[in-house]
Amino acid sequence: MTKRIVKGVSRSAPLHVTVDGVEVETFEGETLASVLLLAGNLKCYTTPGGRPRTMFCNMGTCFECRVMIESGGTRRWVLACNTPVKAGMRVSTGTIFPGPMAADPDD
Repeated sequence: MTKRIVKGVSRSAPLHVTVDGVEVETFEGETLASVLLLAGNLKCYTTPGGRPRTMFCNMGTCFECRVMIESGGTRRWVLACNTPVKAGMRVSTGTIFPGPMAADPDD
């Protein structure tokens, strides 16, 4: 079970993001990956062949943590491990990534 460190840590006021239609409390400076892990959501994107993907390296090297976000009226793909949360951000997991996956040549 993933837990947020609380002892000896001061944080700003909580902010909220929406993950797959569910509002989640988070804090400035956290990444989307940490929000997903804390919420127990291990889903990221789905390959064109229907294979669900999850976080792997958590440092932006593997590209397995792609999620679709909507913020400021635009939708785009981001890496959850490298994307800081912003108040009001909407995150969609399980979305089919519309391109060939080098690591998944059967799709």
